[in-house]
Amino acid sequence: MHELSLLENVRDILEEHAVTQNFSKVTQVTLEIGKLSCVEPEALRFGFDVVMKDSLAENATLLISELDGLGLCQQCHREMQMKTLYEPCIHCGHAFVRITQGAEMKVKDLVVI
Repeated sequence: MHELSLLENVRDILEEHAVTQNFSKVTQVTLEIGKLSCVEPEALRFGFDVVMKDSLAENATLLISELDGLGLCQQCHREMQMKTLYEPCIHCGHAFVRITQGAEMKVKDLVVI
């Protein structure tokens, strides 16, 4: 389950920002997860409390915001919504669609003390 290592990275990001932004506790974390990112939101929810234990985000609330997948056809240059990583263009059928949104995961928002 790579979600645990992703959560460890989130914890590291929080600790780095606590030093640079001068806060000592995180009470809420909002993650933005693209629907094409291959990250399971439920696995993140499951592991969040375990990974954040004994950190500045212990007992913090986790909110997850999902981001739709979008792609740009490399042939007809039209944008399309994507449900999977390797969809052909819905407009012209071309096999190569570049993902423009939805493959990322980022810390979107923090509530800190």
